[in-house]
Amino acid sequence: MSWPLTNLGDLITESRIPADYPNADRRIRVRLNVLGVEKRPLENEKEGATKQFIRRAGQFIYGKQNFHKGAFGIVPSELDGFESSADIPSFDVRDDCLPEWIYYYFKIGNRYLDLERIARGVGSKRIHPDQIANIRIPLPDLKTQRGMVEKFKGMENRSEMVTVELSDQLDLVNQLRQAFLREALQGKLVPQDPKDEPASELIKRIKAEKEKLIKEGKIKKQKELPPINPDEIPFEIPKNWVWCRLGELVLSMSTGPFGTMLHKQDYVPDGIPMVNPMNIVNSKIVASGKMMVDEQTRQRLKSYILRTGDVVVGRRGEMGRCAVVTEQEDGWLCGTGSFFLVLHQLVYQLYFVKVLSSSFARTSLMGSSVGATMNNLNHKILSQLAIPLPPFNEQRRIVDKIEEIMRYCTDLEKSIKQSQAQNEQLLQQVLREALSPDKTKKGKSYKMSEEVSMAAED
Repeated sequence: MSWPLTNLGDLITESRIPADYPNADRRIRVRLNVLGVEKRPLENEKEGATKQFIRRAGQFIYGKQNFHKGAFGIVPSELDGFESSADIPSFDVRDDCLPEWIYYYFKIGNRYLDLERIARGVGSKRIHPDQIANIRIPLPDLKTQRGMVEKFKGMENRSEMVTVELSDQLDLVNQLRQAFLREALQGKLVPQDPKDEPASELIKRIKAEKEKLIKEGKIKKQKELPPINPDEIPFEIPKNWVWCRLGELVLSMSTGPFGTMLHKQDYVPDGIPMVNPMNIVNSKIVASGKMMVDEQTRQRLKSYILRTGDVVVGRRGEMGRCAVVTEQEDGWLCGTGSFFLVLHQLVYQLYFVKVLSSSFARTSLMGSSVGATMNNLNHKILSQLAIPLPPFNEQRRIVDKIEEIMRYCTDLEKSIKQSQAQNEQLLQQVLREALSPDKTKKGKSYKMSEEVSMAAED
């Protein structure tokens, strides 16, 4: 026996009980990606600016702007009597239909994504109640609905347990990465070679060459850096290594252009990328179409042009973001939110990036950062960062070993993420089969997209 199909509009009735005494601290919001209904954080809102309506536990509720992005759910008991505007309508459900039945109908197989077809509007698309009224959904008897809903919940709980386990595994992989990186920076990952020139001699050579370049006017004289105090040293290093300041290793350090040097008309959809912290992902530079300028602007800001081998360091937000400029990014511009450094040739750029990406460097930078709303770095903070410096050849050996280990970690991470995706696919497949087409229509495949198209036409 097949399940009968019923218009959604016949099962739900919009609830429009006005809130006579609106309370901004008793508002509801519906999260995207089917993440549920919750209390909205208290915001600065002009009293009486938007009419509010009372919502009751057990009502089906959705966001007009984001229904097709998963903003729907059931009002939980703890939010009974809370409020929302007409942009987040809620509905009483007919006695012979469980609110959870409607919820799972849209959730299973991500059916809600098909609703984008009927969203109306130019700048901000919305889905109004009349647009979903003609969507036809299967409606078995209440006993069957209860049994199916309990089955759906059980499946989700089991899937959630697997998801949590896999998430824990991903966390362990990240911890493993940092553990190997920490060992590398303590000189424990690769053996020392007594034939290597000690890092103390390396520092002397760098200092001598910098003084020569200053006299020749090729680089600017830097402010003298304070000696490293014992309490700044977080761990011991091999005898042929040295602790030094970051500023001792660079020939030049510059920030990107000031914001006032760029104007709205300078940005173009297809031009030369600017590198800001958001463009530094996993120690690689990734272009963004949102931050590109034309050739004329690049020439005007030519002192901020990046060259192969430069190191870009984010100075805002997440500490430790950095990457080496490759030939592909040669000619791009440093953004306003970044530094770009020219390292001495006796400092291997990739080793430098590994140091800044480590937890100890990030913690140190975070502790020294300034700013009330966002963490910010300045020249002084970055220049004074303590760096464990090995001999040059060992820098390369360390990077090679770290890269080998990180490839293993990446493969492990991919495997875990594939398991996560398979877990989700399996859940959706089982749920779809539980609400299978042949139980709703005989002789015809039942698809949500067909019902949405019918609703759009109506």
